[in-house]
Amino acid sequence: MNDIPDFAALRAHVGQVSALAERKCLPKLDHHCRAFIALSPFLVLATADAEGRVDASPRGDPPGFVRVLDDATLLLPDRPGNNRVDSMSNVLSAGGVGLLFFVPGMEETLRVNGTARLLTDATLLAGSEVNGKQPKTGLLVEVSECFFHCAKALARSKLWRPESQVPRSTFPTLGRIIAEQIGGISVPDAEQGVARSYRERMY
Repeated sequence: MNDIPDFAALRAHVGQVSALAERKCLPKLDHHCRAFIALSPFLVLATADAEGRVDASPRGDPPGFVRVLDDATLLLPDRPGNNRVDSMSNVLSAGGVGLLFFVPGMEETLRVNGTARLLTDATLLAGSEVNGKQPKTGLLVEVSECFFHCAKALARSKLWRPESQVPRSTFPTLGRIIAEQIGGISVPDAEQGVARSYRERMY
């Protein structure tokens, strides 16, 4: 049970939203949003199914990989992965999406919310080729709201600062983690499989 029972109690607990924060939410992409998306090589895609089970998935590619088709429509290409299709399954089930765009070195982020549908139109997807390979699927996102998020979270985390980087050698490899978590596969075999996937199935 929530410690805060309803929205009125929540508002009383945290205080009123500032007029600036309330007014900054836009119904469509303006030139600042477009410019930020063009610079962004990474985002987190949030989806939920009809029962409310949620998922957040990282997506990355060269800057501008998310294409702005017009001031209310984005095209997010889908690259080869593990074929769990969690995000796409949720879109089929419910359709609502949230996108959080990052630009390396900038501590502000861009939030875009809307609805999505699965896209397989080869003509539209042709503009999303990388290394000569065209995605088989994409998400066509209809924007309902967008706004810039202040830098506090990234400033607190010191995410982009070199001194915050964790040496890779201090944490197990993905291959080792998989082998130890699921069993039935040796660490060398799991590590070779991960390396092969990175080498051969990026696009």
